Amino acid sequence: MKKGMNEVCYGFFSSLANPTRLAILERLRDGEMNVSGLAAELGLEQSMVSHNVKLLEECGIVSSERRGKEKYVTPDRETVDALFRVVERHSERCCASKANCGRC
Repeated sequence: MKKGMNEVCYGFFSSLANPTRLAILERLRDGEMNVSGLAAELGLEQSMVSHNVKLLEECGIVSSERRGKEKYVTPDRETVDALFRVVERHSERCCASKANCGRC
């Protein structure tokens, strides 16, 4: 990693350090989805999903596009797929049980 990346890393990981945003990204692994559909699937208010999508957009982890009245959200495949691969490999290698993974 380049020297001086502390601020960038902090901003990036802060964008991910939220259960709602992680749930959105996990759902988007299956492909793009509109905000109202995400809200329904996640059992959340549409405004909460929109707010969290905006934060993910600001970091470039997702992008969105308006189609009529709906906003469709698409993950940055390269970033999101790589993140989930890293987490999956880490959990397989280092976490004895899923209960421990919240603390590693």
